[in-house]
Amino acid sequence: MRPLLDPPLAFAHRGGRADAPDNTLEAFAKALAAGSTALESDAWITADGVVVLDHDGVVPGLRRRRIGDVNRDELPGHIPSLVDLFSSCGTGFDLALDLRDPGIGPAVATEAERAGHDQRRLWLVAADDWEAAAGWKSAHAEIRVADSTRRRSWKEGAERRAANLAERGVDAVNLHHTDWSAGLVTLFHRFEILCFAWDCQHDRVLAAMATMGLDGVFSDHVDRLAASFPGR
Repeated sequence: MRPLLDPPLAFAHRGGRADAPDNTLEAFAKALAAGSTALESDAWITADGVVVLDHDGVVPGLRRRRIGDVNRDELPGHIPSLVDLFSSCGTGFDLALDLRDPGIGPAVATEAERAGHDQRRLWLVAADDWEAAAGWKSAHAEIRVADSTRRRSWKEGAERRAANLAERGVDAVNLHHTDWSAGLVTLFHRFEILCFAWDCQHDRVLAAMATMGLDGVFSDHVDRLAASFPGR
């Protein structure tokens, strides 16, 4: 089965955390050098309005504070900002960001645009809140938005879900790899919704996703990604 995207996107999850500390500039640079065509991270916004990349959103130390409660200069040096990522690695890659703070979408899109990143290669993800993700396109029409969820959480059937996403301009649905089947991929593709799979850590899983025609996969292992989903 052929994907809608050619070639499909190979997202290095948290920058490829199997090869370097996750969500660090080192990890992001290594992933791109090793052949990943896309990066993934989690985005938060500091008290002074800077978008930063971190998984948990909590400042490590004896006093565990939320990133949203501190200023950028109070964060440890290993937590990069979105601007740091583009300054260090350039802008020639797709980037998926799991947005953890309410209302952060427009700030992320604006910072990426200022850095010269192609808005069509920016994927904004709101876990289990696709309607919020769709709303971010009102100010930044070219960004891509994805519905990241589990199939068991759907209140509607798969076809109704696909129709709702297509009607609101959502570009992709991101499911755990165990939720996908060839039939489900075909259904979403019929509505021109791209199909992404997360937690693809093993060669056999990546091979299965390629066979089903997935348009993008997320993995910690960049070498396995590059082997199963090579870029041009």
